[in-house]
Formats: sequence, C-alpha cells, structure tokens
Amino acid sequence: MKGVILDFDSIGPTDLDLTSLHQLPIQWTIYPDCKASQVADRIAHADIVLTNKTAIRASEMVEAKNLKLIALFATGTDIIDLAGASAKNIVVSNAIGYGTASVVQHVWSLILALTTNLNEHSKAATDGRWRNSRFFCLLDSPVQELDGKVLGIVGAGELGLGVAKIAEAFGMKVFFASLPGRAHSHSNQVSRMPFNELLKTVDILSLHCPLTAATTKLIGADELGSMKGSALLINTARGGLIDEKALKDALTHGVIAGAAVDVLSVEPPSEGNVLIDSFIPNLIVTPHVAWIARESRQRLVNQVAGNVKGFLEGQPRNQVR
Repeated sequence: MKGVILDFDSIGPTDLDLTSLHQLPIQWTIYPDCKASQVADRIAHADIVLTNKTAIRASEMVEAKNLKLIALFATGTDIIDLAGASAKNIVVSNAIGYGTASVVQHVWSLILALTTNLNEHSKAATDGRWRNSRFFCLLDSPVQELDGKVLGIVGAGELGLGVAKIAEAFGMKVFFASLPGRAHSHSNQVSRMPFNELLKTVDILSLHCPLTAATTKLIGADELGSMKGSALLINTARGGLIDEKALKDALTHGVIAGAAVDVLSVEPPSEGNVLIDSFIPNLIVTPHVAWIARESRQRLVNQVAGNVKGFLEGQPRNQVR
C-alpha cells in the first residue's frame, strides 16, 4: 500500500521518534513541503495521504483513484473538502488532544509575561535603568497579581478546561462564555456567563474556540470597547477570531491594557500584518508555537500513526468523514 506525507517538515520531525509510522505496512513517500500546484500529482497514486496544512480539494481527490484515507496532523479539518471526500467514500481522520499541555503552558507564559511586565523588566536590566536606579529594585513598570482576578474563556473544550485548571491554582475566578445563538453542552460542569456580560467582567479573556462563520472576528471594536481598560486579551486559537486592525487601534489608544497572540489571520505573515508592529504598546506576538513542545509533536505522530493503523484494521479512529 502506498502512502504520501505532503508537508512533514511542518511538524518538525527531526527530533521525533518516527517508529510508529515506519512500522506500518505502508510504502511512504515523504515530502518536506508541498505547494498547492503539486498536490494532484503527488497524491495521484496514493492509498493514504497524511497532511498538516496542505489543502486537498475535491478535484484532486477525483484524480486520486486509489485514495482511501486522508489523515490530518491537526485537529481542524477546514483544509479538506469533506463533501468531496464523502462523494469519493474517502475516510478523513484528525488528531485531537495531543497538544493540550503545550498550549496551556504557552497561554500561561503569555499571561504571566503581560501581568508581570516581563519584557520591560528584562530590558531594564540591560539598558542601564536598573544600574542607574537609586534603589535595589526598579519600580518603573507595574505588576499585577492574578489572585482574585476574573478569567473569561471562550471555548470549554480540552484546551479551555486546561487553562481554567491552572487559573484556579492562581486563585482566579473563571467563567466560560455563553455565546449568543448557541446551545452549550451541560456535560462540562463549568460556570457560564453571557458573552456580552463576560466582556465587561473579565480581567483576562482567553480564546479557545474554533474558527467558524459564527466566530470570525468574534472580537472586534465593539467587543474590545466593552472590556475594562485594564483587561488583557489572549489568543492561541485562530487569528481570524480577532479583527486585527481593531485590536491594534484598541492597544494604541489604551482601550484595553494589553494582548498576546500566537496566531494571525494569515500565516506566515509574508505580506505583513497590522499586528507586526513594534510600536504597538503591550502586545506580544509569537509565531504559532503554542503547540510545538517536542512531547506534543511526538504524541501527534503517534496518534496519527494509530489512526492509520486503525483504518487498516477496519476500525477507523478520530473519523470526521
């Protein structure tokens, strides 16, 4: 059986144990990266295709006569034409829960960096301000305690719940957003608050929901204007959840106190982005790295290999189509 991996370098495989993939009874052809124009040719004779961010369209599936399984190195399935896969009876599986520990850790590194003014204190230690201080410590940049503060979370899945667990250790009050027009499961015993009310209440708002038509630009000028002037915004989910121009304006004019984002609306920002601007105050931007701990990526490879193994044994796992 022939298998193709389209963009393997996007998961950084060089420091991982790939035994679980290579033990499968599959003849792999592995590509470090793949342009859209190369997809059709590369999957034409494959039985199984693994992809992370390389999209596969219905027209390319039609030409891939032997294709039986598309397995994603990701949770989101928006890069796959699921209707096209259904028409061709192609199974599609994704990966879930592999990066929770890594993402939660990154979320809190961003929150702590903002609330402790970490970047500014680090600069002060090297730019002469501390050396020239009359006192043993420098009091130029304020620090906030998290104890007693309110954390609002949009998305009560594994990531949102993981972030909430750490918040409790800091003595924070946690509320999850109840989004308008959406029925929320009662299986998770979490405290919910109407979204508009949550915006006015939170000291920190962290986004952990998928990007859909309903959540695109969930946070815009009106939402930012509803938040406290001392509030912080964290986004490690999808860049499209935020109106980036509105966020830049809000930070520049002091509408909110700070923000940290690990994701942008277009990645990489090869043609620039309004948030890639060193003059925006109290903004941290990291290059979509919340998930990349080695342990996280190892779990990802092992899970995808398990998805393929399950399919071969007639018991597909994590099947989304």
